[in-house]
Amino acid sequence: MITELALPLPAGYRMQDVLAFHGRDAEGVAEQITEAGLRKGILLDRIPVLIEIAFTPQAARCRIAADGELGAAQRQALHDALLNMLGLRIDPAAFAAAAHGDPLLGPVLARQPGLRIVQSATVFEALTWAIIGQQINLGFAIALRRTLIQVAGRPHSSGLWCYPEAPDVARLQLEDLTGRKFSRAKAETVLRLARMVADGFLSLARERDPQEVSRELLAVKGIGPWTVNYALLRGYGYPDCSLHGDVAVRTAFHKLMGGEARPDIAEAERLLERYKPHRTMAAAYLWASLGEQPG
Repeated sequence: MITELALPLPAGYRMQDVLAFHGRDAEGVAEQITEAGLRKGILLDRIPVLIEIAFTPQAARCRIAADGELGAAQRQALHDALLNMLGLRIDPAAFAAAAHGDPLLGPVLARQPGLRIVQSATVFEALTWAIIGQQINLGFAIALRRTLIQVAGRPHSSGLWCYPEAPDVARLQLEDLTGRKFSRAKAETVLRLARMVADGFLSLARERDPQEVSRELLAVKGIGPWTVNYALLRGYGYPDCSLHGDVAVRTAFHKLMGGEARPDIAEAERLLERYKPHRTMAAAYLWASLGEQPG
């Protein structure tokens, strides 16, 4: 089944941000950067789907090749995945209007207009990636993510691997992950989450109230506030996530504010309060500030 569609892009759309996010794994197991854009494999109710996106100044032209027939629910999930992957879930205009005069982030916003939150294709992908990335460096986290894809995912007929869904991960045994460099605690948390979702004890539906989602996720052993906020940001696209526990956010505050010590978690939470209800975009600009050259 092959479908083609075009999603309009706003003026000043930052294609390179999208490519950087989806191109983190240099081995290109499940995502590949191309001359025109990107390719990504996802599973929709266990049907392997290849998404190919070519960028023009006005639109993202998407070619969808599914190894099976997609019903209405799968087509809606596909549309959601495209909005996530392209960073079209959160409109940054409201934050830009509110923060243009902010003494801390206003100058960063002026230097980097049009910044968007690029998301994982699905909530489950965002959650598992957040768990995998807990307290390890990015390179090791990317390697573990690749392992999860290859032990639990499925290849599309094109050869590109598809990120697994909860039932695919739920069928794994602990040794399938611990034998491939996952710590026992990390493997247990990934499997615990997948089995709760697969068995219907935890809903990852996007339309649910974020406070209720947070309470349920925090009740899962191995999932803490940072993981929940990251999932709300990169999975659900919730516009007011407070990433005060994120080391990079606190480092960015230190860089922008100066001083001897990096803000602790409580201080970072207080600093982010001023950006409510747009703390997600505030975090994005704090992250972006770390990549700026001095002067």
